[in-house]
Amino acid sequence: MQRDMQKDRDVSEDLVETAIRVAGERGVDVADVPLSVLAEAAGVSRSTLVRRLGGTRRTLDEAVRAAGVDPGGLPVRDRAVAAAASIIGEHGLAAVTLEAVAAEAGCSLPSLHAVFQGRDGLLTAVFERYLPLNEVEALMADPPATAEETVRALLRTFAGGFVRERSVFPAVMADVLARPSGPGRHVWSRAVLPRVLGSVGVWLSEQARTGRFKPLPVPILAQLLVGPLMTHLLLRPTLEPLFGSEMPSVDATVDMFADAFLAAVAPETPGREN
Repeated sequence: MQRDMQKDRDVSEDLVETAIRVAGERGVDVADVPLSVLAEAAGVSRSTLVRRLGGTRRTLDEAVRAAGVDPGGLPVRDRAVAAAASIIGEHGLAAVTLEAVAAEAGCSLPSLHAVFQGRDGLLTAVFERYLPLNEVEALMADPPATAEETVRALLRTFAGGFVRERSVFPAVMADVLARPSGPGRHVWSRAVLPRVLGSVGVWLSEQARTGRFKPLPVPILAQLLVGPLMTHLLLRPTLEPLFGSEMPSVDATVDMFADAFLAAVAPETPGREN
């Protein structure tokens, strides 16, 4: 037990030292070093790093601060991501340019390029902030004991991310669906889907392989799991005025969709007639 605690502490110290070194090499605050860059420098996968940080980079910032180094007061990354989200919510994804974000965030273009390496990097950071990617990866790194508990936890995580920022997610999805060659589709296919499939997709594949779920293709299982809830949440602001008190709460709705998914993918019982 003592050796395990010491090992965890050593790993934390290594991450802190790596974060400080990489920030110095890039000429930015520790808070402005992307987790993907830090993971590569530390020689681990991004999902492993997220798991070590407990799903939030505040853990790293606190450890860096405890080591006597200021990780950054209000970093360019945070100001730029918040500014981009505001622009997306008001004007749509197409209006997000580095020039517009720099003006909104009160920072320089060179600092945006240093932190994000371009517009795609900025949009990826926005997606990461306002879509619950880190939370999903942390959950799937150590999922609940049963498939049913995992399904409910996943749907609650997705719903929580949507409710947290209602203006960004609909705008992102509108761009993804309406513009096949637009920035939303580009970043979605390169940055979002690989992470979702690398965590949730792997778990769904294992459930199908071991017979807990029907042997359906992973994309179909993923759509059955997330698609109905996301559609409901996108339409919910329109539905609530129409149905009033008849509209179930978000938590109750999550449970209904979880039950529906589990029933849909339950393996066939031998001898049961179709």
